Amino acid sequence: MTAWRLVLGLLAVAAYLAMSHWLTLHAADRPWALAAFVAPLWIGAALVALRARALPALLALAAVAVLVGWIVARGGLGDVRQLYLLQHVGIHLGLGAVFAYSLRRGHLSLIGGVATRVHGRLTAAMQAYCRWVTVSWVVYFGSMAVLSMIVYRYFSWTAWSTLANIVTPLAIAAWFGGEFALRYWLHPEFERATLMQAARAYTRAAPR
Repeated sequence: MTAWRLVLGLLAVAAYLAMSHWLTLHAADRPWALAAFVAPLWIGAALVALRARALPALLALAAVAVLVGWIVARGGLGDVRQLYLLQHVGIHLGLGAVFAYSLRRGHLSLIGGVATRVHGRLTAAMQAYCRWVTVSWVVYFGSMAVLSMIVYRYFSWTAWSTLANIVTPLAIAAWFGGEFALRYWLHPEFERATLMQAARAYTRAAPR
C-alpha cells in the first residue's frame, strides 16, 4: 500500500467516525440512522461468529436480534438510545464469546488459528502465547461491554457516543497494534508479517 493510499484510508476512517458520532448525537431516532448503525454491525458480528463456528455466540446474537425486533414491533422500545447501548454491549459480548469459545480444551485458540494462517506451523511456546492473547481479547471485549454500561448509566449521552463511535475503534486498533509489537519482542521466532497480512488472517480465522 502506497503512502497516499494509507493517508486517504485513514482520512476516510476518521471522517466515518466523526459522521457516526454526529449522527448518534443528532439523528439517533431516525429509522435510516438506526438501520445504518445497527444492521451492518450485527451482520458483521454474526459473520465472525459463523466463520469461527461459534454456535453459542451465533445463538446469542440471534436471540438479541429477535428480542429487539419483538420489542420494536410492540412499540415498547422507549428511549432509542437503549438500542444503541444494546448493540454496543451485545456485539462486544458476542465477540468475547467467539474468542472464549475457541479456548475450549483440545482446540486451537482463535489467535492461534490466525497465527497459523500467517506463520504456518507453531511451536508449543507460540501456541501458548497465542492462547494468552486470545484470553486478553476476551478480557478486552468483556471490559468494554461493562465500561459501555457504566458510561451510559452515569455519564452524558455525548460521553457514551464518544466511547462507542471514537474510543472503541481506536482502542481496538491500539490493542491490535500493541499486540503486534509485543509479539515480536517476546517471541522473535515468529516470522515477520505485515499488519495487512495479520488483518486478512483475522477475517479468515476459524478455530478447529
